[in-house]
Amino acid sequence: MVRPDRVVVKKSERKLYLMRNGKIIKSYSIVLGAHPEGHKLQKGDERTPEGCYILDHKNAHSSYYKSIHISYPNRADRERARKAHVNPGGAIMIHGQKNGLEWLSFISQYFDWTDGCIALTNKDMDEIWNAVKVGTTIEILP
Repeated sequence: MVRPDRVVVKKSERKLYLMRNGKIIKSYSIVLGAHPEGHKLQKGDERTPEGCYILDHKNAHSSYYKSIHISYPNRADRERARKAHVNPGGAIMIHGQKNGLEWLSFISQYFDWTDGCIALTNKDMDEIWNAVKVGTTIEILP
């Protein structure tokens, strides 16, 4: 697979796109937080943030099958939370299924269940893990 130079998530479509030079290389079905509409405002709101971030590190030993960290909260997110006197939250990831519950993916990929992360099947997570380099931009759209 050609290495993507950008990742785009379209929350309303429940799709993650690997992009190269503005063209879609591959698309994946995703699920989101339990309250997916709107930008993440604070810890515990179960929303997936919207905006431009960086995929800043990978964790092969997370509680979910592999994870790639999204650089939320950025400066604007922290400022918004400060003004609202709330904790912006964090630990937003692209990840596979909960370890030990992989067998449920045939059901869990049909409804939003994360705390704000972007979840895929483990097979799809393997492809993304191998294709995406740390430092790649991710744009999360409504």
